[in-house]
Amino acid sequence: MWVEGEHLCSAALVRGLKPVLAVFSASYWPLAQAGQAQAALKNVVIDDALMASISDLPSPAPLAFVLDLPAAPALQAEAPTVVLDRVQDAGNVGSILRSAAAFGFTQIVALKGTALLWSPKVLRAGMGAHFGLRLVEGLAAHDLSALQAPLLVTSSHEGEWLHQASLPWPCAWVMGHEGQGVSPELAARAAMALRIAQPGGEESLNVAAAAAICLCTGAVARV
Repeated sequence: MWVEGEHLCSAALVRGLKPVLAVFSASYWPLAQAGQAQAALKNVVIDDALMASISDLPSPAPLAFVLDLPAAPALQAEAPTVVLDRVQDAGNVGSILRSAAAFGFTQIVALKGTALLWSPKVLRAGMGAHFGLRLVEGLAAHDLSALQAPLLVTSSHEGEWLHQASLPWPCAWVMGHEGQGVSPELAARAAMALRIAQPGGEESLNVAAAAAICLCTGAVARV
């Protein structure tokens, strides 16, 4: 797995990951911190132009790690969870992972059709949140029967208002496809459907914004 940029590389180190390889641009190598230079099993210093040619970033980073992809974990039945139901935009997925990490939801379950959690774009959007979360990918809706935490979904037309509801903990928030929302199958299995108040009169929240509101509301209720 290719991880580039000082922020992501630092986040990996903070979580105890050991890079197989660290790649430095020639101009950055003399400036590298000791922790970066000593982090990997092997260091490689390459020409700046070569670093730019292999970078995935518009503005190439001077530092990158090659990490082993973590082994796929099993579903943890009682963990506070965010379920991604065919969420396809990498930016949305990364943003939701950041919100989950911030608000104490330790497990992400990505159903089939969701953007790959370890893809470069999702990694960049996640800003290091990946390394502190339990990431379970490729499941089908029926696999969620193993979860003991109740499923919660948002609705535009039914259910309690989110800010007035007594939310269970732990729970599993289901965030649905950008255009289609949560699948009917999962909506039917939900323990609660909740409405987000939008007094401005426009239903204009995207899935990442809705997720942040829902997860924050649950976190505030526990404080």
